[in-house]
This record gives sequence, C-alpha cells and structure tokens, in this order.
Amino acid sequence: MTFPWYTLCEKNDSTLEQGDFIPDCPVVIPPLHISVHEEVEIEIKNIDSIILSQSCDLGHGKIELVLLCPYLPLFIWLEALPEHQQSNRAREKAVENLRKGYFPGYHLLNTHETALDDYQVVDFKNVNAVNYDFLLSLIQDRENRVRLLPPYKEHLSQAFARYFMRVGLPQDLKIEPEFIKRQIK
Repeated sequence: MTFPWYTLCEKNDSTLEQGDFIPDCPVVIPPLHISVHEEVEIEIKNIDSIILSQSCDLGHGKIELVLLCPYLPLFIWLEALPEHQQSNRAREKAVENLRKGYFPGYHLLNTHETALDDYQVVDFKNVNAVNYDFLLSLIQDRENRVRLLPPYKEHLSQAFARYFMRVGLPQDLKIEPEFIKRQIK
C-alpha cells in the first residue's frame, strides 16, 4: 500500500494545518538592538515556511501565533555544506544521514510531482511565528497550496520535538573501560 505525501489545497480552502507549506511568507525580523523609548525599523523577509503548530490548536483557534520553520530545496542545503563535505561521496553520505535523521536540526521531505521540484529540507534551527489571522488572509488567494499528509506530518512533528527536547548535560557520563570488561565476563 502506498501513502501519498502531499495534497493540494483548493483555492477556497481557508484552513491551516500542521504541515502546510507557505511559500514567500512575510516574517518580521527584529533589529539587533531595541530601546524602550525609540522607534525601531524592522525588516520583513519573505521566507518559504512550513507550519509546525499543531493542527488541533489551529483548528480550534487556540493560538494567536503560528509556529513556522523555513524549508529549502535539498540542492541548496547541500551547497551550504562545509567545503570538506562537497565531494560527491561526502554529499551522498550527508543526504543519507539527513534521510536517517542524523542531523537533528533538519528534516528531509519528499518531492511533489507538480508543486515541489526538489526534496525539501526543513530547518528547525530558525523558528518564526506569524499572527494566525494574518496567515489566514495570506492564504486566501493562493492556489495549489501544498499540505503534508499523515503519517509524514506526524513524522515531521516528531522530528521537531526531538530537536527541541534535547538536553545538554554539564558533564557527560563516563564509564571506565575496566568496568565494561568486568560486566561482559
């Protein structure tokens, strides 16, 4: 049995769900320094984004801000690898490690025959939030909006949760080799 990865939302579909692709989503980039009594200039960037907020929260109007992460084509992600990882073999290994989930800050999604030219890499390291009502108005005129389907939507959510639940310990657990040898005998 095959499970499709995506569906295309109709133009009149005004619902938002986790796994919805929002290309060219305007995101506010705050300045580096903000003074309480000063007007500040903000920057707005259009970022290809995917919704990470839970569908149940979106559907029941429980949130004001929708959590988004950027996505980018796999070939661009590969071009950004360090120079020592630019050989064909290293790039193939990087793609396989990405596919297996060994890069916790990123998640690989499949291509789509009409809407996504390449595999897509979701970047969990750069999270943004956009007002719910603004996002609803933004999608009103968009045709062929791509929506990730179950179980791939849940897989994305799980990968996002794994990235954010990491805990860095101040001191790693060390097991002496002699102890291990005694336990194996």
